[in-house]
Amino acid sequence: MNDEYYMKLALRLARKGQGYTSPNPMVGAILVKNNRIIGQGYHRYCGTEHAEVNAIRNAGSNSAGATLYVTLEPCCHHGQTPPCTEIIIKNKIARVVVGSIDTNPLVSCRGINLLRASGIEVKSGVMENECRLLNEIFFHYMETGLPFITLKYAQTIDGRIATATGDSKWVSSNKSLVFTHKLRAQHDAILVGINTVMKDNPELTVRNVRGRNPVRVIVDANLIISRRAKVLQNLDKAGTLIATTKKTTNSDFKKIAASGAVVLTCRATNTGRVDLKDLFKKLAGLNITSVLIEGGARIITSVLKENLAQRLIVVIAPKILGTGTEAVGDLNIRRLDKAKLLYIRKIWHRNSDIIIDSRLHKI
Repeated sequence: MNDEYYMKLALRLARKGQGYTSPNPMVGAILVKNNRIIGQGYHRYCGTEHAEVNAIRNAGSNSAGATLYVTLEPCCHHGQTPPCTEIIIKNKIARVVVGSIDTNPLVSCRGINLLRASGIEVKSGVMENECRLLNEIFFHYMETGLPFITLKYAQTIDGRIATATGDSKWVSSNKSLVFTHKLRAQHDAILVGINTVMKDNPELTVRNVRGRNPVRVIVDANLIISRRAKVLQNLDKAGTLIATTKKTTNSDFKKIAASGAVVLTCRATNTGRVDLKDLFKKLAGLNITSVLIEGGARIITSVLKENLAQRLIVVIAPKILGTGTEAVGDLNIRRLDKAKLLYIRKIWHRNSDIIIDSRLHKI
């Protein structure tokens, strides 16, 4: 029996839930009996049945004696749905092959131990790296208590995100814009600074692809956002959170809160800006497991300087501007051996643009 073959199929199934399962992980499951797939399923939405349950139900009454392939350790606790271990044991599954251990403290090998105690053969760690990469957001959130941070920006080949006059529409191609909207749909929140809102007045919604709208997070220390800003419109379709240093007693705080947006008071830095680390902790407390940061340059620089990002995506357009706005400002790096290091995961083309998807080395 080729365990890796069936785990690959389970991984492919799991990806179908991308953008819909948060704060739960993406999980796929395949049920095999006599070298034949008899059931398959994946976790579709948070709050609905898990992959294992869907696969067993898809198999009907034929599950006894089968092998279950699942990309993540089956849960053993009651949440919004019953424990998956319960239905696995009840349906007399003979063998369970697990991709990666669930590091949620409520699970963390308890599911595997329970299955083994019930006489079920369990094999774990099959394609573990691939399974962990699939759910890098979930694992980061569980293991650090912080959201997974993705920095994304489009720049010219000489490193500019706008002209000297501030014109930035559009640096990249239309196809790259579609890719950006797909990224938005895959994250719980999208974050920009107040300067970006004032200059571009973006909607920060998903429009060019199918998918859910992320929560819009605006970093606005002094609450200078215009009440007519697009991010304060259509709040029933896309929520907006304003991160500020102002207190609830502030008159502007009350006015913005009355509009329907959530206003969150964060710790201030020595320069009076919003402390991003404190903001990310507060977002994690709101079950926001991932944040896509689209700018501007000041936010991008701060996140890199404070080592707060895990993923960096750069879209490079074949254009030269010369003088203009740099994507990344001063990081106070004076020696080359102190440069931020990246793992390049993937490089590809969208029209004439080059997209680089990387992960930052842990400091």
